[in-house]
Amino acid sequence: MVLEGLGKSLNSALKRLFGAAVIDEDLVKELAKDIQRALLVADVDVNLVMAITKRVEEQALDESLPRGVSRREHIVKVVWDTLACFLGEKAVPLVIDPGKPNLVMMVGIQGSGKTTTIGKLARYYQKRGIKTGVICADNFRPGAYNQLKQLAEKSSIPFYGDEEQKDAVNLAKKGFDEMRKKGIELILLDTSGRHREEKGLIKEMRDISRSVKPKEIVMVIDGTLGQQAGVQAAAFKEATDIGSIIVTKLDGSAKGGGALSAVAATGAPIKFIGTGESMDAIEPFNPTKFAGRLLGMSDIRGLIDKVREAQIDVDEDVTMRFMKGQFSLNDMMVQLKQLKKMGPIGKVMEMLGLQYKLPDNMAEVQEENMKRWEVIMNSMTKEERDNPKIIKSSRISRIAQGSGTSSRDVRDMLKQHQQMQKMMKHIGKQRRGRRGGIPGIPGLPGM
Repeated sequence: MVLEGLGKSLNSALKRLFGAAVIDEDLVKELAKDIQRALLVADVDVNLVMAITKRVEEQALDESLPRGVSRREHIVKVVWDTLACFLGEKAVPLVIDPGKPNLVMMVGIQGSGKTTTIGKLARYYQKRGIKTGVICADNFRPGAYNQLKQLAEKSSIPFYGDEEQKDAVNLAKKGFDEMRKKGIELILLDTSGRHREEKGLIKEMRDISRSVKPKEIVMVIDGTLGQQAGVQAAAFKEATDIGSIIVTKLDGSAKGGGALSAVAATGAPIKFIGTGESMDAIEPFNPTKFAGRLLGMSDIRGLIDKVREAQIDVDEDVTMRFMKGQFSLNDMMVQLKQLKKMGPIGKVMEMLGLQYKLPDNMAEVQEENMKRWEVIMNSMTKEERDNPKIIKSSRISRIAQGSGTSSRDVRDMLKQHQQMQKMMKHIGKQRRGRRGGIPGIPGLPGM
């Protein structure tokens, strides 16, 4: 997940709170220390860490409780709200006027992932019905033209560029005119990667901006830079009219917390974050939801949106069987395929909160082995698929031989099925008695 290490540490800190018999000042101070350690490991500025934990301590014990809210619930909300506040407080969307040419100029230091991010952003809006096109005005980095062209072609997105043209300002103007003629609504303009010390490139950025008058200038920042990301953001914000930020490479960075908090401190809103290498690994940044996911709280709205986007049909009978942990191998395969439509399975489970994460290796195993499992299941009888408990050694050997796999592969699949049954049965027990559920979520109980 995004910032998995920080999320686990914060979730562990809250477990101390949930398991305590008495909520007192000493417990709150211990919680604050745990949060401090987690944030410092994530490279968050020490002064900011102290400000966050001071606010948690003050509000956790000093505020009067709202009616019907326990002290535990109140403290969790204080922690959540405090993190969200220091990450930017509120979501700021990229505003697009439908039916008009909206030019967004993308800037950033070379190596930040800017060109890849443009491809992701174009695909993101294309999937939402916005006519999107990209322009390559990066005549500085060798290969920039081919990289952006390939990304655009992969998603059938209109592209403009000219390898022979060396004047970036002319490239931007011609590209904008071409996209406007085609009726493109969102035009993403790729510019040369620059360092804040390179005055010539900074001048070029300003000249392009004056020439095409973009609706917004978006800076792409590498999340692995940690606190240095804030220095970059501040320097670019001073040099030009930066409207917003996209932070990339947050999937595997221990410094991601530092990058997010440092950028937020500049006052430039973070509008998107890059969450992985695939073309769909980009998401709007919502500080409140992001803080909730770090703490292990469910991002239900985000999950529902993913289901609707994937256009998943729900079988209520199968859903009920999953809630009770009573599902066949066929049911399991259907649900895994449905979840696959929504994106990587581990990421979907993450959106339900850390307490509902799949076991550490299960998400990877499911992603890698679904095709093999399907072949194995095709070599089973209907009775075996419906009731895998009857599959013993002799049947395993027959199934393995018929599917061209090994007995170990068959046993691994059966083991994963049993683990999923136990997990879903446990979740169902936890949530039993609560009204409602998650509309459109296959095989997952109400939250």
